[in-house]
Amino acid sequence: MNDEASSIPLVSADHVVKIFNGGGQRSAAVRGVSLEARRGELILLLGPSGSGKTTLLTLMAGLCRPSEGKITLFGRSLADYARAELQRLRARKMGFVFQTFLLLDSLTVRENVEIVLRFSGSSKTGRSERAFGLLRDLGIASLAGKFPATLSQGQKQRVAIARAVANDAELILADEPTGSLETNQGIAIIRLLHALAKDRGKCVIVASHDLRLAEYADRILRLEDGCVVREEEGPSISGTCSPAKGRSGDAPAPPDPARSCGAGYG
Repeated sequence: MNDEASSIPLVSADHVVKIFNGGGQRSAAVRGVSLEARRGELILLLGPSGSGKTTLLTLMAGLCRPSEGKITLFGRSLADYARAELQRLRARKMGFVFQTFLLLDSLTVRENVEIVLRFSGSSKTGRSERAFGLLRDLGIASLAGKFPATLSQGQKQRVAIARAVANDAELILADEPTGSLETNQGIAIIRLLHALAKDRGKCVIVASHDLRLAEYADRILRLEDGCVVREEEGPSISGTCSPAKGRSGDAPAPPDPARSCGAGYG
């Protein structure tokens, strides 16, 4: 990958606001957020429940439209995409790990992974082999013929991750990908996502409250009440990523006023 290609954001947000109306009240889930994400990066959106992480992911995926501001996806404004174009883009270039998994109960585990490969032009045999290989790599090959209703939460999580990376997506958006996993399984998933960014040149954006992911991030955006209150450089960007140790001795960075909540959205 040349430097010019890696410098172009796959997705960006420019002063994005998302307001929901319900029960006669307006609620701002995302308030004035700006960011750019490029190939080879793992970006962590870190914050507690209700901080706007999931809403920001869905905005960047084009699953909902901003109330204000601009989302740019693969070099084009989100507003310029027709619905059918967005569907094709998501099928071919994007992978998703949803917090609620969204597995299809009527399909087996292998079929749930294979379904995203139908748009790639690969043969039925090729799709089956690709799906089984991913399930094997994630330690759940024995579940290939089972249905989602028979799986544990952690098993469903790993199936969802296999499905997200099956189409060799350029942009991977993951919402709490380690939330239902035991410690060792969670670390394995973090390493997989990190390798996809660093070894395969993918752009990976993860929303989580799991502090372990910070060890593998290039940038960490800390969210509170829909705002980015602090942006930090992660250990991975300088090659100091370590699965065992954090950055010791680092004083917390002060909040950046330019990225704090803007007036008018509170």
